[in-house]
Amino acid sequence: MNLVLIGYRGTGKSTVGKVLARKLGRTVVSTDAEIVKRAQLSVPEIVKQFGWDHFRDLESAVCRDFAARDQLIIDTGGGAILRPENVDALRRTGTLVWLTATVETITRRIGGDTQRPSLTGTKSFTEEIRDVLNERTPKYQAAANHVVSTDGASTTEVAERILQLISRGSAV
Repeated sequence: MNLVLIGYRGTGKSTVGKVLARKLGRTVVSTDAEIVKRAQLSVPEIVKQFGWDHFRDLESAVCRDFAARDQLIIDTGGGAILRPENVDALRRTGTLVWLTATVETITRRIGGDTQRPSLTGTKSFTEEIRDVLNERTPKYQAAANHVVSTDGASTTEVAERILQLISRGSAV
């Protein structure tokens, strides 16, 4: 079984994934990093040249490919849950853990990141986070086997919470 980290960008999926990989002796993979590798373009360049639909198509292919493997820690992009087929593929072979954080925490964590293109193109940074989070929250809730807040917790603390949840629940 795989351990799949889902959640909005800036909730700690990448950093927590690395800690979990070390603790569990597994490989961590990133859907966004794999998309960049395959496209040989950054995420903003993919979106600018080909649009979000093309990016989501690449993301779906990567989700299917990673789900076909075993014993991975999968760090998904924030929008991976937007397509039900991605959630279905990842759930077939994995336990999905939704990492959450407040809008304020997310804003602080990703405010200076230029590798994350605007999702709306028209709103302030904070408004965009709030609106997109509101839109996606039901999808994250529906997809998740477990939910872990990352607000005010260290990466190690979040990883330990996840390990406690999965040791009680599913064999990951």
